Amino acid sequence: MAKRGKRYAQAIAKVDRSVYYDGSEALGLVVDTASAKFDETVEAHIKLGVDSRHADQQVRGAIVLPHGTGKTKKVLVFAKGEKAKEAEAAGADFVGAEELVQKIQGENWFDFDIVVATPDMMGVVGRLGRVLGPKGLMPNPKSGTVTFDVAKAIDEIKAGKVEYRLDKTNIIHVPVGKASFGQEKLFNNFKVLMEAIIKAKPSAAKGQYLRSVTVASSMGPGVRVNPVRVTE
Repeated sequence: MAKRGKRYAQAIAKVDRSVYYDGSEALGLVVDTASAKFDETVEAHIKLGVDSRHADQQVRGAIVLPHGTGKTKKVLVFAKGEKAKEAEAAGADFVGAEELVQKIQGENWFDFDIVVATPDMMGVVGRLGRVLGPKGLMPNPKSGTVTFDVAKAIDEIKAGKVEYRLDKTNIIHVPVGKASFGQEKLFNNFKVLMEAIIKAKPSAAKGQYLRSVTVASSMGPGVRVNPVRVTE
């Protein structure tokens, strides 16, 4: 078993692992136990009672967190003509077409956090499926990253838009801000995320939908949240 440091031991002593906290109280504990010298990212980990192997039980979407994530994302946009100019005016960090495909393939270049594409460019972007897909960077209509309204997409991303989606173990991992946000702002972000995930419950899902919910900072202990009191 890995040996924990003194700082982690002091932090975990503040969390009762046998207790399932209300959402607001849990985020307060996360802030209290975030003691690293840098501003720790706070993440939510939600295990759902669905089977991601079935198409009718997928849970995926995107929302704009009211207080953002605390990180400004670099946006790459695949577009041509007027849409390319629109993307540049909206603040995209990189804009292009086939030349960006060559740069990514030839130079193994990934100096960006999210990819947006206009629908007419998806044939070009499709060539990058094998490299963008595993990194979770492939544009998708469900997350609003395949659109002709590139300005709106960029504005939302820069404002703090996050995507939520199931991994192979039926867990969703999403950042909800920085420890420096404080309890209230983190809880507001967390509440909006949980409401979206609850609303996205597939009709094919049976039994308990929220199996477990945990929040934690980058270096802090996990804090369990009561699945029936996540928005309280």
